[in-house]
Amino acid sequence: MSKKNITENILIEDIEFPNKGIGFLDDKKIFVKNTIPGQSIKVNLKKKKQKFEGRLLEIIQKAPYEIESDCNKFGICGGCTYRNISYEKELEFKEKNVLKLLTQLNLGNYEFLGIQSSPNINEYRNKMEFSFGDTCVDGELSLGMRKRKSYYEVCDADNCLIIDEDIRKIVVCVKNFFKNSSDTFYHKTKRTGALRHLLVRKAFFTGEILINLVTTNELKSNIEKLKDELININFNGKLTGFLHTINESIADIVKADEIKILYGRDYFMEKLLGLDFKISVFSFFQTNSKCAEILYSTIKDFAGDLSDKTVFDLYCGTGTIAQIMAEKANKVIGIELIDEAIEAAKINAKINNINNCKFIAGDVLKIIDNINENPDLIILDPPREGIHPKAILKIIEFKAEKIVYVSCKASSMIKDLQVFLDNNYVVEKIKCVDMFPRTYHVECVVLMSRVEK
Repeated sequence: MSKKNITENILIEDIEFPNKGIGFLDDKKIFVKNTIPGQSIKVNLKKKKQKFEGRLLEIIQKAPYEIESDCNKFGICGGCTYRNISYEKELEFKEKNVLKLLTQLNLGNYEFLGIQSSPNINEYRNKMEFSFGDTCVDGELSLGMRKRKSYYEVCDADNCLIIDEDIRKIVVCVKNFFKNSSDTFYHKTKRTGALRHLLVRKAFFTGEILINLVTTNELKSNIEKLKDELININFNGKLTGFLHTINESIADIVKADEIKILYGRDYFMEKLLGLDFKISVFSFFQTNSKCAEILYSTIKDFAGDLSDKTVFDLYCGTGTIAQIMAEKANKVIGIELIDEAIEAAKINAKINNINNCKFIAGDVLKIIDNINENPDLIILDPPREGIHPKAILKIIEFKAEKIVYVSCKASSMIKDLQVFLDNNYVVEKIKCVDMFPRTYHVECVVLMSRVEK
């Protein structure tokens, strides 16, 4: 296969993380995103370094086990990956992908506890960031998820199945309001328009709803009228706040130059495992509340007996894990880079009458140099890309008896686990928890213990 850019028909024979189907042409392995084994497809092939990647052009024949998607936007919307297969098959793929990555490591004897399904596969998300755009070039205004391979075109989220009815009502209300206005979506290349994002958060257990409209300063509409429309929606839950965020950044990200409270308050409350959590609009919180209880219970189980023990919760976010561990531990120290998250952690600890947690704001890489405590257990829940190479070596220097590593990106986890394996740690248990049904993402929990080699 000498040409650099060709079109071919291939059969997808295997799959690997994150969501890449694998086919073969002239004994060359071809990777094609958003495909599954058993599909016969037409692809445009491009050589990238020493491997070939295919861009899916057409599915010629479906896999024998494929089903009709229950969403008419599937395959166009950039949200879901697996609405064309059963949930059981999706779990099979996710487990297989993680196990395939684990074969890169010399783990020896360890216990793989499989994958725990999510209690809900639809309407499970407690947070969504929607984009304003157009349905097609020069089309009408849309509000929802970006289309695959598009910067500006958006699939409406009116009937999105992974969000609940109240969030869908909000999307429809906001979209229709601006359709009848002179405001247009923000075009980052032309730097025109005002409408950027709509962020909606709804607590699963309390039903409290927080809405955040993100625009530039060029907004012309009277959003007091939008506020009145939102207040009058017949929600199943309860609207606790409507915010207006000004974002003048060129980048297509949700950030705040200014936040105005137009109604209610700037936070909502959620419950997990008997604890109360105050969550602000930009605070990190697991997006699947019901499954988060399963995830945190798994971490607690892996941690074991914490009587009279000191726990470090590194990359602690708003301190959810730290507070759950505090019930049995002697002391818990949480470290997080984002100041706002640490302030939220402190507030939540007070709300829950937890007095044995200490939260420190700062970069884990720098902060751990100044901690004189000796942890018995370290819990790691790092960002998607894993732990900074220098930070991981400093973490190992604590020589903690046990480490529980939590990851939402298995490929980053493999990279970090190798460092621990090279430095006197062994893997005892691994369990997957499906926090993100209908997507290729999966959460992994790993228990490691220190051994002298």
